[in-house]
Amino acid sequence: MPNPKRKHTPHRRDCRRAANSKLTIPNLGYCPNCNIAKLPHRMCLNCGFYNGKIVLKS
Repeated sequence: MPNPKRKHTPHRRDCRRAANSKLTIPNLGYCPNCNIAKLPHRMCLNCGFYNGKIVLKS
């Protein structure tokens, strides 16, 4: 198996590693009851509304 001729710099190594660790913004939906942004397939933390019903009374 071939070996590298010269040592890679820490900057080059770290740039390569950082290329695969991008942070992404989660997709947000809006609550049909109170119009506040929420994660999909989860109840609204503001009013407790999910799938057309009130799941949690606040």
